[in-house]
Amino acid sequence: MRGSAGTRRELKRCCVCGIGGGRNIMEVRLLLLALVCLRASCRALAEQPEEATVIVKGSTRIAETDESYVCATIDWWPPEKCNYNQCPWGQSSILNLDLDHPFLAQAIQAFENLRIRLGGTLQDRVVYDVGTDSPCTPFRNISNGLFGFSDGCLSMDRWDELNGLFQKTGASVTFGLNALYGRYNVRRSIWAGKWNSTNAYDFVKYTISKGYPVDSWEFGNELSGHGIGAKVDAKLYGKDVIELKSMLRQLYKAPLSQPLLLAPGGFFDQQWYAQLLQTSGHGVVSALTHHVYNLGGGNDTHLIRKILDPKYLDRVDDTYRDMQLTIERHGTWASAWVSESGGVFNNGGLLVSNTFINSIWYLDQLGMASKYNTKVFCRQTLIGGHYGLLDTETFLPNPDYYSALLWHRLMGNGVLSVDINATRQLRAYAHCSKQQQGITLLLINLSNTTGYNVTLQNDINASLDKKSDLKRHSSFTSRLKKAVSWLGSQPSSDAKLREEYHLTAKDGDLQSKTMLLNGVPLEPGDDGSIPALSPVLLAVNSPVYLAPTSIAFVVLPKFEAKACS
Repeated sequence: MRGSAGTRRELKRCCVCGIGGGRNIMEVRLLLLALVCLRASCRALAEQPEEATVIVKGSTRIAETDESYVCATIDWWPPEKCNYNQCPWGQSSILNLDLDHPFLAQAIQAFENLRIRLGGTLQDRVVYDVGTDSPCTPFRNISNGLFGFSDGCLSMDRWDELNGLFQKTGASVTFGLNALYGRYNVRRSIWAGKWNSTNAYDFVKYTISKGYPVDSWEFGNELSGHGIGAKVDAKLYGKDVIELKSMLRQLYKAPLSQPLLLAPGGFFDQQWYAQLLQTSGHGVVSALTHHVYNLGGGNDTHLIRKILDPKYLDRVDDTYRDMQLTIERHGTWASAWVSESGGVFNNGGLLVSNTFINSIWYLDQLGMASKYNTKVFCRQTLIGGHYGLLDTETFLPNPDYYSALLWHRLMGNGVLSVDINATRQLRAYAHCSKQQQGITLLLINLSNTTGYNVTLQNDINASLDKKSDLKRHSSFTSRLKKAVSWLGSQPSSDAKLREEYHLTAKDGDLQSKTMLLNGVPLEPGDDGSIPALSPVLLAVNSPVYLAPTSIAFVVLPKFEAKACS
């Protein structure tokens, strides 16, 4: 939004503080809001926003997520991992990440209980340096190596350091085990032979002896179906997870201390996944994990077009649905996790995955996956590649970091059904609010030219807009007059308010690395401290205005939803 520096400074103060306080403060803030609206009115009138209705069905939950639904990964890739003449990993891997960087700890602590998944392509080439006589060496580029690298090694000193970070920050840990250990390459990408569990046994035993609370162990990475570089038969894989389950039961003595067993951490193949469940049997696999990279490769020149295309985004809906159906038919004891999703494979997309535009894809995926009982959604990566939530070099948050944090703080685990009366460019997802009554609605506008006036309704067709003078088709000008008419009179103490968190790109540049929250740039402090994510408070009986190519979280504490009681 253009305007004088003074107006922007006053708007920043207004948006950060919200509406509240004494009469004079209220009048000043509403006056500023009116002035901002007047500055925007010429542009808004040039193209009137479309009217839309979102009906939230709060009577029943259609799905539930885990409390730690938002998850992020740390990968094994060394600095030499390059694609398309780009080498964006730097010092960001499990083996070389600066664990003492103060910004890193603060970024994790802001979530209070962020789930971190340690894993990735090279995990099936990792040896754990416990009970072995071989030297512990890092990954090296070799032309004949699987995935172009030699075997690597995780020292127990490094494992101790990693757990020091996790315990300091309250992170919940998922660790991906080497599922190729002891196997041999038959031909091309096919691997055979029984899994050798001895190295994993020693590693898990060491972990338990140190008191490190690993929440879940994931078996293998992208070895399912056609595999990525390597693949293992589903029946063989099923027998191996039975052995892993037995090993975990033996090592974790107390029944209540048993960690989850996850598998296979690959791309969904219905027949392969069904066979894994049938072979392993009841109660062995706690969660079926799969990966989502639905936008294409990092050299794709159409990434932004795909992100803004509702038909393209909806394609992956079938994957989530089919995963849910596979579990319902073959393994009702298991749940579904996305244990890795970066949208764009091969490091992410330069100036796409680490910019504002990617939050449209990311939040839409979080919403879509949750509808199908996906319990956990792990973002590739916390740091590393172009798709890191944190910048690889500076450790400063990219836009998706703030999107993840807002979801984590606002969206509860109860998922509600939503009907949308609008064009397909408007996306909407609803959850029970986190740690408070009511619901939280996520709105995403894929259109770069059209805004929406969104009227909210419940599932018995009772609009939240109960005042006759605020009709569904009220114009921008009439709403502006109503806003100005509030000046000089403080709303009554029993006025119903909602919280709104509007996310937009700085200067309207969708490839900006700066995200605005209610018009204010989200920038960490000099010490890396995460800024406050404060809402604006608005009357619950007014439509929500959603600007073009923007995102909004709307918290409605008074929304009557039996499913959220």
